[in-house]
Amino acid sequence: MPHEEWRARRAEFRRRRAERGWGPHRGFGCLFGIVFLVVAASILIAVATLLSSLGPVPVFIAVVAIIGFLAVLARGLGAAARDLDAMLAATRRVQDGDYSVRMGKPRSRFAPVRELAQGFDTMTARLETDEEQRRTLLADVSHELRTPLTVITGNLEGVLDGVYPADAAHLAPILDETRVLARLIDDLRTIALSEAGTLALHPEPTDPEVVIGEVVRSFATTATRAGVTLETAIDDDLPIIEVDPVRLREVLSNLVANALRHTPAGGAVTVGGSATADAVTLSVGDTGPGIPVELLPHVFGRFVKGTGSRGSGLGLAIARGLVEAHRGTIEVRSPTDPADPAHGGTTFRVTLPRG
Repeated sequence: MPHEEWRARRAEFRRRRAERGWGPHRGFGCLFGIVFLVVAASILIAVATLLSSLGPVPVFIAVVAIIGFLAVLARGLGAAARDLDAMLAATRRVQDGDYSVRMGKPRSRFAPVRELAQGFDTMTARLETDEEQRRTLLADVSHELRTPLTVITGNLEGVLDGVYPADAAHLAPILDETRVLARLIDDLRTIALSEAGTLALHPEPTDPEVVIGEVVRSFATTATRAGVTLETAIDDDLPIIEVDPVRLREVLSNLVANALRHTPAGGAVTVGGSATADAVTLSVGDTGPGIPVELLPHVFGRFVKGTGSRGSGLGLAIARGLVEAHRGTIEVRSPTDPADPAHGGTTFRVTLPRG
């Protein structure tokens, strides 16, 4: 046999052996095999020694039974070893930055090995999702920062070159864009803290009706200018709840601001409050055109904006993070139906536990 052909066959044999989990380093299969042989030999010798006085027939029966048991055990250990070797190879791929690797359905019937494989797949799935979100966030942040920085740079260069005078008319847009940048940075910081579970809350006994009243009064002028009716619909005797009033006001303010922005003149925005035996629900509803169907499933995502939106697309993501930090939930309903305007509009509901 030519030397090159022999080398090719040997390389192919090693590749197939590695795919079966028995690579050059043998891994868990070799370890389990050695342990199994030692244990099996010890058991056979011990049984043969103990039963030698009873004659060859009992010894033969016992040896056959033990061999059958050991065969089943060896099969199980072999499957577990192949799963662990495959997981070791997959771990190396994760170490190299490949988060798409999955174990799939494990061969082993041992519960700990199966749970380990399932946990590995869950871990890699989350890592892959986090990596995708990180890349998307970087791209979105870069896009959002580009516009205000372009405005600031263009205006400053015009002032320095003498194209524009350094007066209030030309400096005001620069100041406005710096405020946009500051707000964007604060929003990103809030989202990062809430998603990491490290957002600092200062809960205290809070009357939801008082918070609703403060929010409605703060937007009264804006609603009047927009020609929108801003009203409340609060049940009697709303219970006191343990929340951070500043953060709760921030959530409601964000929802009311969005509702006013998307409600045409002559429409109405209603801020409501109701209670059940174990929760308090705060709602903000409007009579606007509603959220497009294709946008509705992603409305709480970062940098998600509808057509013509002037915001950063972070408000609802922040609201969700703040609500979830209070162990609550936030949901949206927007049954948009162009053929029936009565079914339009959008309603956000924030549910907070009473205890």
